[in-house]
Amino acid sequence: MRIGLLGTGPWADMAHAPALRLHDGLDFVGVWGRRPDAAEELAKRHGTRAYDDPDALLADVEAVAFALPPAVQADMAVRAARAGCHLLLDKPLAATVAQGRAVVEAAGGAGVASVVFLTARFQPETEAWITEQGAGGDWFTARAQWLGAVFSGDSPFAASPWRREKGALWDVGPHALSVLLPVLGDARRVSAAAPGSGDTVHLVLDHTGGASSTLTLSLSAPPAAAGAAVELRGPRGVTLLPEATEGPVPALLRAVDALLASAGGAGPHPCDASFGLRVTEILAEAESLLAERR
Repeated sequence: MRIGLLGTGPWADMAHAPALRLHDGLDFVGVWGRRPDAAEELAKRHGTRAYDDPDALLADVEAVAFALPPAVQADMAVRAARAGCHLLLDKPLAATVAQGRAVVEAAGGAGVASVVFLTARFQPETEAWITEQGAGGDWFTARAQWLGAVFSGDSPFAASPWRREKGALWDVGPHALSVLLPVLGDARRVSAAAPGSGDTVHLVLDHTGGASSTLTLSLSAPPAAAGAAVELRGPRGVTLLPEATEGPVPALLRAVDALLASAGGAGPHPCDASFGLRVTEILAEAESLLAERR
């Protein structure tokens, strides 16, 4: 499948471009970015072509991968879907519910496949655990902590304007929800939301399966305190999300496999644009509650 990449930032360089170049089922046709010089540099490093016009790239490919800020991704995803391109999306799907809904409608209208790259769902250890715990059910409560040191350490993402604006809720919140929702069921409501230090937020969710969950999300954690953990408690005891042993490139290769399968007729993937929209709706609900507290 011919595929292009939209985006030229650190994530495109360290994750997307290597995965697109390495996958045996892809022809990595080219890259477009909002900064032409960055597109040229990225294309040279990864053995592909830089495009000045995104529509020219869309016309040359059958699928497109995104490494763009959420608001830009949503607009470009609508454009790509209407051009007949399958969508390998990043999280969050969009910056607003309306933008996310537009992506879902465009993908559905064009009949193109979509996959949102939520890392834990494409790593063998964590995906197997999510599947097993979701099948077991009957959980009483869950606790998720997704603590990054993006704003307190030496991160290439620290200057990201959208992360500075939207914070951990929108950056790492999708990761936590991608684990909790398939295990506990959809969130009936965000019961509570409170701000913490820096961009830290604390959420309480009420799930359709009967359980409640608490989430602590941050990009401002001290580097020594950074990390992700999910704990489930129920009649069978306590279980913890296992640590992943691989980096983002192998996970992205599996996300590409999922997109190829869906495009080939396997049906929608659990992490398709519709799931990305549901995550966006929950984030927007939490954001509204947080605005009332500030």
